[in-house]
Amino acid sequence: MKCGVVVFPGSNCDHDIYHILKHIFKLPTEWVWHKETALAQFDLVVLPGGFSYGDYLRAGAIAKFSPIMKAIVAYANNGGRLIGICNGFQILVESGLLPGALMHNPSQKYICKFVNVRVENSDSFFTNQCAANSVLQIPIAHGEGSYYSDPGSLQRMNDNGQVLFRYCGPDGEVDAAHNPNGSAENIAGIMNEAGNVMGMMPHPERCADPALPQLDGQRIFNSMINSF
Repeated sequence: MKCGVVVFPGSNCDHDIYHILKHIFKLPTEWVWHKETALAQFDLVVLPGGFSYGDYLRAGAIAKFSPIMKAIVAYANNGGRLIGICNGFQILVESGLLPGALMHNPSQKYICKFVNVRVENSDSFFTNQCAANSVLQIPIAHGEGSYYSDPGSLQRMNDNGQVLFRYCGPDGEVDAAHNPNGSAENIAGIMNEAGNVMGMMPHPERCADPALPQLDGQRIFNSMINSF
């Protein structure tokens, strides 16, 4: 399973995900600079978190015009496995590879803390090593993480099992009290209809190193590895 980590100007979680893939899970992993144009050699491509192009205009709005994005869209459309974390999720939405939009947190504040997320679909490439309705503790760190989609699209995503994670309480309760950023239906992570592209605002790479006390992020990486 060969992995590529895309680096945009302003990415700052690229080293985190590279470390987890290469040093913790021992996967062949390479950097992919935003001006490159080829991805066919990879089994998994990751768009990391950070502030691509300074998040000017809107988070992910400029990154979607990077030279690498044509290759990323082609890679995804050809069935390549693609994951966007935080800013990477924002880029996937801006580029049309995932539905909806990510808006400013209603508090207008940057939120950085551990949250609970409930696994809504445990039968995907990204979640097959998670128990259905299990609760994972994963940190978030964003200012524009409020997920929005129109009611019709939300219904289709729910019907298709595209909603992978929802913000919740410690016992899995999904309600406004446990929604950190005002996301529609407490959505924290989704995938496309084909099931090969995932975007999520929480950072699984920040809770996957055994040097840290919380390892719930490993379940997501183990799911992807198990699928191969």
